[in-house]
Amino acid sequence: MMHMTFYWGKSVTILFDSWKTDSWLSYSLSLIACFIFSIFYQYMEDRRIRIRLLSNKPPPATSQINVPLLNWKPDSRNRRCAAAILFVINSAIGYLLMLAIMSFNGGVFVAIVLGLGVGYFVFRGRDGEIVLVDDPCACA
Repeated sequence: MMHMTFYWGKSVTILFDSWKTDSWLSYSLSLIACFIFSIFYQYMEDRRIRIRLLSNKPPPATSQINVPLLNWKPDSRNRRCAAAILFVINSAIGYLLMLAIMSFNGGVFVAIVLGLGVGYFVFRGRDGEIVLVDDPCACA
């Protein structure tokens, strides 16, 4: 039976039918996995933002004539591709975390929210000067 309201208990199905918990040990390990996965989400978001900032950084001023064809840099394209790949991976992780929360288990909810908070503090808490609002995901 799928719950439609928050509940507390050790019996929960997270994301897949094969990921069911039936004991306190399996439930605790699942909560730890959700916690670590949400920290990893914040780490990947930090990497994606840093690569995006590097790819948008203007080239250093030189005394050369500014001709559009001469300003093309192949590593800029590689950075944009890396940022796009990280965006796809991060979006997938974010949606998986959202689906895990939709199990409506209180422990899963708390583990993911705490993991997001800890991950933000560790990886992105020092980014007070960086303002980047381009994330369409509501889970970020």
